[in-house]
Amino acid sequence: MVNRASVEPIKAGMRYEFERTEPPPGFPKLPRIPGGRYTDPGFLALEHRYLWQRSWLYACHLDELPQPGSFLLFKRTGSPILIVRGKDDVVRAFYNTCRHRGGPVVKEPAGRAEGLVCQYHGWTYGLDGRLLNLRDKRDFPDFDPRCYGLNAVRCERLGNWVFVNEDPDATPLLASLGEIPALWADIQPEQQRFVHKKSYRVKCNVKVLLDAFLEVYHLKSIHQNTVDRFLDYRGTTITLWPHGHSLMVTPNRRPDWVDPGTKGLLRLASASEITANHNPSYHVFPNLVTPIADSGIPFILFWPAGAREMEIEVVWFAPDWGGGEPPPQWQTRLANFERILYEDTQFAEYIQESVESPGFNGVNLNYQERRIYHWHEELDRRIGAERVAEHLRVQPVLAPFVVETIAS
Repeated sequence: MVNRASVEPIKAGMRYEFERTEPPPGFPKLPRIPGGRYTDPGFLALEHRYLWQRSWLYACHLDELPQPGSFLLFKRTGSPILIVRGKDDVVRAFYNTCRHRGGPVVKEPAGRAEGLVCQYHGWTYGLDGRLLNLRDKRDFPDFDPRCYGLNAVRCERLGNWVFVNEDPDATPLLASLGEIPALWADIQPEQQRFVHKKSYRVKCNVKVLLDAFLEVYHLKSIHQNTVDRFLDYRGTTITLWPHGHSLMVTPNRRPDWVDPGTKGLLRLASASEITANHNPSYHVFPNLVTPIADSGIPFILFWPAGAREMEIEVVWFAPDWGGGEPPPQWQTRLANFERILYEDTQFAEYIQESVESPGFNGVNLNYQERRIYHWHEELDRRIGAERVAEHLRVQPVLAPFVVETIAS
């Protein structure tokens, strides 16, 4: 459970934000983010190689792999990755690539299998990736099957949430998340159940839309009849963590306010005061935004689908309701959220047109939008600033404002 050492600094931060008349002393003017970072083919290729193929990415929930042999395919990075629950109940990931000539060992997007068989030439693998059999062994002299199991992909869990990372040398998931696992203890990740998943295609670079979910500066403009009615952006406090992660907590306008879409839903008694009574929105670098609540949690995921197109995937979880279908109140909650999501995405295509035009000279950010700059600083660290063309780099200025813990 989140302890008082974490709650009190957040509450103090909200009080400070309400009272301040300017950015805090010593906070730098954020340099302009070069517009080419959203459009330049060379930069986007670096981003794909060093960010998307070398980061911990949310892949699925354990409920989507309900029994041994359950599998699904994950292709968000461009690589075909097979995630499978073994007979020992361990969830593993492998490239969906036979070690013979690259045939797929599964073709369906999801399903269940007793074993994994390449349908091209029949090589057979166990659910743990070991090569078990192949036809015509006599034609493979000096062949050691132990050396030809499926190539593994890093696969680790936080509670019931499964993450993958194509970088074999990556820091372990929990260590890479820093303080987040401890802060999420109050929502009991091991008890969260899968509720619903839906994806939406948007015609913009993935960063155009991700930027919008890292700030609340836009609430008064596009959420006047929804989010702005119950959240007071003036009190928003932000924590920047190492590795690009961050937290944004926005207070409710009224302490007694209850989201109508959550009425009648099970609430976690273990939830902290911040989780239960405010709006903490975590960003897990690079692409996961989650405004957690005691009654349910959306994972809002931002996936590139090309230079000028992306997909936003929304996956909902809730405290265990005891079996069967999710409670009917969830239909109201999902509908309410989709309305807000439309408000957030309505300008994305127009912004993409602008960032490709001569009228766009770069992104000019204010103090409230510092999570966006923090994201770009981390991107350059992942790529390696020396690999980024000088005119496309961001100047690192936020290091003095990045903390290890909220209480720091």
